[in-house]
Amino acid sequence: MFTSFKPLFKMLIDRNMKKKDLAALSGVSIATITKMRKDGVSVSSDVLARISHALGCKIDDIIEILPGVPKKTPTL
Repeated sequence: MFTSFKPLFKMLIDRNMKKKDLAALSGVSIATITKMRKDGVSVSSDVLARISHALGCKIDDIIEILPGVPKKTPTL
C-alpha cells in the first residue's frame, strides 16, 4: 500500500490555490508540499493535521491509501 496526495492537489485546483498559498496558510514549507506530489512519500501526521486545519477539511479529504506500489510520476 502507498499514500497519494492527489485529493489535496485537486482541492487546491478547485480552490484556485497555489502551493505557496497553502504554505503561507498552513505553515508547512513549500519543499514539503512539493515533495507530496510524488506518490508513496511519507509525511508526518503533524503536517497532515496542519494542512487539513488550514483548509478546513478532514485528513481523509487530502490523502488516500492505495494498494500496490506507486507508479513513477513525471517530474514537473
